[in-house]
Amino acid sequence: MMKKAFIFLYLAAVFFASATCALAAPNVYEIVNKSNIAAYYAGKDFRATANMTITDSHGDTSEREFVIMRHDDKDGGEQQFYIFMKKPKDARKIILLVQKHPNKVDERWIYFPSIDLAESIAPSAKRTTFLGAHFYYEDLSGRNINEDWYELAKEEPDYYVVKCTPNDPVSVEFSYALVWIDKKTFLPMKTKYFDKAERLCRVIEALDVENIQGHPTITKSKVENLATGGETVMELTNVSYDIGLDPSYFTEKYMFKPPREVYYR
Repeated sequence: MMKKAFIFLYLAAVFFASATCALAAPNVYEIVNKSNIAAYYAGKDFRATANMTITDSHGDTSEREFVIMRHDDKDGGEQQFYIFMKKPKDARKIILLVQKHPNKVDERWIYFPSIDLAESIAPSAKRTTFLGAHFYYEDLSGRNINEDWYELAKEEPDYYVVKCTPNDPVSVEFSYALVWIDKKTFLPMKTKYFDKAERLCRVIEALDVENIQGHPTITKSKVENLATGGETVMELTNVSYDIGLDPSYFTEKYMFKPPREVYYR
C-alpha cells in the first residue's frame, strides 16, 4: 500500500512539474510580436540622425549620414519610414520612402535629386544593400513578421533564441536565421543568418542600448558579411520619440519637397 502511494505521489509530482513548465513556456509568436514592436514601433513616431561607417573587404572605409523618420498608425500595424541622405555629397538629398503593410507586400520608393525622379523599388530588392552599406533596405525598416515561421530554438538566462525560417525560401538569400531576443526589453540583440548550405553568412549585432524617453533603443549596431567580407557600423544620435510628425510627410509629395524636420540638428 505504501509503495502504491509513493508511486502515485511521484507521478503526481512529475505531472505537476510538467504542467507548470508548459504553462511557463513562452509562446514563440508572442515573443516575435513583442520583439517587432520593441524594435520598430516604440512611440507613435520617431526621428534620428544615423551615421554609418562602411568597411569593405580590403579595409577601406566610407561614411554615410542620413535622417530617418518613422510614423506608426498603431503597434504592429501600417507604418511609414522616410530616409533623407545628407552625406556623402554625391548622395545628398536621395530619399527612401517605405510604406509597411502587415498583410500585404511592403512598398518602397527612392528619389534621385540629380534627375528629379522618384521610382519604386521592386519587392525583390528589399534584401539588397542600402547605398553600398552592409545593411539591407529591409534591415532599416524591419522584415514583415508574417514572412517567416518561428520556433523557440532554446532559452538562455537572458535571451530567447528564436529560429526564423522563410515561408518563401526562393525570395531570400538565407535558409534560416537565429535571433537572440532580450528577455527584459524584447529587443533583438543578435541575428545570425545561414545560407542555403546552412553556413553562417551574415551577422547583425546590437552594440549599445540606451533608454530614451522610456524606450530601450538600439543606438549602435553592426552588420558583418562573412561571405564577402566587410562590415558596417551604424550609430544613432539626436533620437526623439512622439514629436508629432505629420503623416503627410510620408507621401510621394514630400520626396520632391522634403519637410523642414529633416534639416534639424
